Amino acid sequence: MLDGRAADAESGAAILGAGPRPATTTEERKPIIIVLHQLHSNPGHIGQWFKRRGYALDIRRPRFGDPLPETLEHHSGAVIFGGPMSANDPDDFIKLETEWIGVALRECKPFLGICLGAQMLAKHLGARVYEHPEKRVEIGYYPIRPTPHSLRFGKWPERVYHWHREGFDRPHGATVLATADGDFENQAILYGETAVGVQFHPEITYAMVNRWSGSNPHRLTLPGARDRPSQLSDHLAYGPKVRRWLDSFLPAWLDAHARVAF
Repeated sequence: MLDGRAADAESGAAILGAGPRPATTTEERKPIIIVLHQLHSNPGHIGQWFKRRGYALDIRRPRFGDPLPETLEHHSGAVIFGGPMSANDPDDFIKLETEWIGVALRECKPFLGICLGAQMLAKHLGARVYEHPEKRVEIGYYPIRPTPHSLRFGKWPERVYHWHREGFDRPHGATVLATADGDFENQAILYGETAVGVQFHPEITYAMVNRWSGSNPHRLTLPGARDRPSQLSDHLAYGPKVRRWLDSFLPAWLDAHARVAF
């Protein structure tokens, strides 16, 4: 993952329409664990979606000493977001988060890994997390190709926002939900019924695109990166489609636990 968040204090002010709601009742809407990696990072459109539907956000930053729960019994699910570090780094908090994914898998609770979080999921499952051999990156909007297995999570967008320098192999036993013809083939995976990893950033807001691309001009010179004007114009064109997809994806992701339980 590349560091696009050093100055990210985006409040995520844009609010969408209500959209479809999960089948769970208000009483059953336990908090969502949100794992972030910078002091000023926030969960963007994904956090907004949960809050609008009555889910409290239990924000944890293990990098800065926050513990992670031993069980998800009291939570509806967990999301590990991106960050400037690598899933291959030797830091204790990286190892802790990667190992902790096993709690969600054992309890069949909804788990979503975004960028770094997806790479941690892949690594937890024994797959390789790697840099491109020619040091190419994905920064900006790129096309993806959803597989037939993806339809359980709604109609996927054709382009999504990336900010990363590493990818992952398909873990043994995982189902590929989306691929790409570009530098990083595996774009989204499903493990079991409840664990999803996406290489891209569906949480991204316009202000976050503006801040990440504006604060890291040196990253935009890396091979494969989109320029800043393209990132901003592409977000206006493709961002709404990604947010509409979240309205289908997140309810289906949350309801997967109910399908396993019953």
